[in-house]
Amino acid sequence: MTGPWLIQNFSGMQAYLIIAPATVSDTLVATLMKLGLTVASILRADEAPQLAWAELEPERALVIVDGDLPLPGMAASAVSDLPPVPVLGLVGVEAPSRLRSLLQFGATGLLRKPIHGASVYAALYLTVNEHQRRRALEEQLARHEERRRGRRHVVKAILRVMQERGLDDDAAFEALRRDSMRARLPLEQYCEALVRARPDVPAPQRRAALPK
Repeated sequence: MTGPWLIQNFSGMQAYLIIAPATVSDTLVATLMKLGLTVASILRADEAPQLAWAELEPERALVIVDGDLPLPGMAASAVSDLPPVPVLGLVGVEAPSRLRSLLQFGATGLLRKPIHGASVYAALYLTVNEHQRRRALEEQLARHEERRRGRRHVVKAILRVMQERGLDDDAAFEALRRDSMRARLPLEQYCEALVRARPDVPAPQRRAALPK
């Protein structure tokens, strides 16, 4: 999947490191800074990491997590749940259980240890842009699901307009489409508002105005 949203410049981003202090790589930190990122560690000696996803800036933050490090207290999401920011996993021991933990944590890219400066940019590129790609797909699926749920309201609204105006189904649909355009609302949203504003009662008993 390609598109104009591909990110190639990481200057101005903030990297949050979940890496044991004794194993923090000077090469990693130096390369990140050369690429224009600022670096912050959220793991100090003898402390469990604390990461508040909601406090991270989705367009600027990046989390780098050591896959060889136990993460007590860090709630891993399901693989289908995308974290709000990209996650890059550092891999030393390629055990399936540790790779699975990184996937569950939301990693969209991997960087093998020991870290070489030349490999950092490629790992960042894949991590950030794969996260963007998955987020775009999730948003697209959410829109499709919203439209799918809205279709039942469209059907109800068509039946109501057919009954009230004496139209066939095609004419009723066109009438609703024109009304939704005048109201500057998507058809599904307009029909839902119409159905909710006018419950299922015989049309002659209720003649409420169409939603504006």
